[in-house]
Amino acid sequence: NANRNDADLTLDTRLTPHHEHDEEGGEDTSSVSDPSPHFHVLMMFTKIDKSRSLQEKFRVAMLSMVKHADFLEDEVLVLHFVSDQASQELGQQMLQEFLLEATFQYEVVFHDVADLTLKLFPIVEAMQKHFSAGSGAYYSDSIFFLSVAMHHIMPQSLTRIVQVDLDLKYRTNIRHLFQQFDRFPPGAVLGVSREMQPVYRHTFWQYRKENPQTKVGEPPPDGLPGFNSGVMLLDLRAMRASALYNQLLEPANVAKLADQYRFRGHLGDQDFFSMIGMEHPELFYSLACGWNRQLCTWWREHGYGDVFQLYYRCDGPVYIYHGNCNTAIPDD
Repeated sequence: NANRNDADLTLDTRLTPHHEHDEEGGEDTSSVSDPSPHFHVLMMFTKIDKSRSLQEKFRVAMLSMVKHADFLEDEVLVLHFVSDQASQELGQQMLQEFLLEATFQYEVVFHDVADLTLKLFPIVEAMQKHFSAGSGAYYSDSIFFLSVAMHHIMPQSLTRIVQVDLDLKYRTNIRHLFQQFDRFPPGAVLGVSREMQPVYRHTFWQYRKENPQTKVGEPPPDGLPGFNSGVMLLDLRAMRASALYNQLLEPANVAKLADQYRFRGHLGDQDFFSMIGMEHPELFYSLACGWNRQLCTWWREHGYGDVFQLYYRCDGPVYIYHGNCNTAIPDD
């Protein structure tokens, strides 16, 4: 139902003082070497009305993004929010304040979380039991797998999108992040930074015990520490074109890999990507740690103090801070 999808893309463009309403709503589909002037960023934006903490995180993220963002005259930053009605109403109010200082053209698009969940559930239902908290089959959990099936959900005209968490603080122009797409090697569908805690050393404990020589769950530079989904570059065109990636979404193949790696997670898309990355690292472009500088130190105090720093260290400049597990973000 492509028309419906396209309608979603222009669901709400009232907050676009810097841009004439674009009826197409998508991005121009010229060749890869001539990227469209639309830069798409997506955030999960549900239950925001019920949480002062999430509202404050959103404020920090948006004000820092707007402060550093710099685009060419004909370029448009398209901000997508997956939201419920109450959060959308609050978000529209907040964005009017946060975007006041914007020096660039932008569009704001709200996607109804219920509509997206309806489309997602049949695609991701089978994988939920492997990568969700609790019993894992909750219908509402499907939205945590949006990135996994984004290439099926978004209209064909949308070829690249960056999905980011709310608990970020930007220290550079977000336009530079999009330039990382041009570094993807052939076959890569997703750009993502490594996980900076021994999360997957822990999650893969059984596989590691049975395979003592494995790199699975080992720290960088030589190990496979898994990924963190706080900042993800989704090449939707490549995701649609990759036979390998789409095979890995099939329930039988998800079950086979989960069994092979003795894997049981609770972090949604991040777990799925980390698991398939152990088997098929060629599907991923490794984003420098400075693009998702995670700050959470939970695992240091929970059994992994001896190896923690091997995972946590991140040399080089920090472009985006990620205050995961409610960690305070440093002031610049």
